[in-house]
Amino acid sequence: MKKVILASASPRRAMLLHNLGLDFVIVPADIDESILPDEKPVDAVMRIAQAKAQSASNHPDSIVIAADTVVVCKGQALGKPADDREALTMLSLLSGAEHQVITGLSVLNTATGQGEAGYELTRVYFRELEDDEIKAYIASGEPADKAGAYGVQGRAAVFVAGIDGCYYNVVGLPLSRLYLMLKRQGLYLLESGIGERVQDQGSP
Repeated sequence: MKKVILASASPRRAMLLHNLGLDFVIVPADIDESILPDEKPVDAVMRIAQAKAQSASNHPDSIVIAADTVVVCKGQALGKPADDREALTMLSLLSGAEHQVITGLSVLNTATGQGEAGYELTRVYFRELEDDEIKAYIASGEPADKAGAYGVQGRAAVFVAGIDGCYYNVVGLPLSRLYLMLKRQGLYLLESGIGERVQDQGSP
């Protein structure tokens, strides 16, 4: 079976892959994740996810999984907050508003050089947040390494009034889309034992 590499240091993405029963190695991608001037958010996350996957392309006979997530609210693309002040600005913008969580996803087969990229978009609706709620959440330290300054799987769950689309995309990895992409690269997660399908050699 091919080695599976997660080209990400995100503990949320690692947790989701562990929940699928997938054995993998973490190889964080050391690349510039900045959105380029005038670049559309969808184009940005797709480009960055593919760059992360390529950063691990020197690992032989492997399947590389890479992703990048951005939150878009009122035309503004929100990545990870640089500090508490920026987290406050982001959460104040999200308060009482609809926003989109967009994750670019890339799967690369290093043995063949073939891969696939796609993206998932989920709409999330926040209720109106009180100032003391925002400040208390920031004080918890949870917003620090998360796009949009919140983690839906953590304490920020109480901010969410509704979700339209893939929940796991909001956590950081759209699992249904990932499953189909891995399947097209020959990695089957739902068969007896996780691994590559053995092709039939003629009639039984």
